Amino acid sequence: MMTDPIADLLTRVRNALRNRATDCVVPGSGLKVRVLDVLQREGYIQGYETFSEGPKSMIRVSLKYGPDGEQLITTIDRFSKPGCRRYRTVADLPRVRGGLGIAVVSTNKGVLSDRECRQQNVGGEVICTVS
Repeated sequence: MMTDPIADLLTRVRNALRNRATDCVVPGSGLKVRVLDVLQREGYIQGYETFSEGPKSMIRVSLKYGPDGEQLITTIDRFSKPGCRRYRTVADLPRVRGGLGIAVVSTNKGVLSDRECRQQNVGGEVICTVS
């Protein structure tokens, strides 16, 4: 049994980027899809697709690189962990690299980036930071 599936997703993406892979495959879940939605909206990944492999659902994440092959995601870190949940109000949301990165936040309005949280004036659990 996996204790932190979001950390597993982030680690698989991080490892695929280090290997210059075009995509990576992760076990599927609803929260992972919503986190990947935010990363796609913010332009950090090309996209993703869900598919079934027997009784399990899987997600294929298409990674994105710059025009010269440089990584768009330099750091991707878990912020809130299962053993220590970290909730922030909209005023206390972290500014990742002075606004150059994003924080992925689970709110009562769905999973949003920190920019979207500031626009909608909502806080929540900060899942991860990406820059």
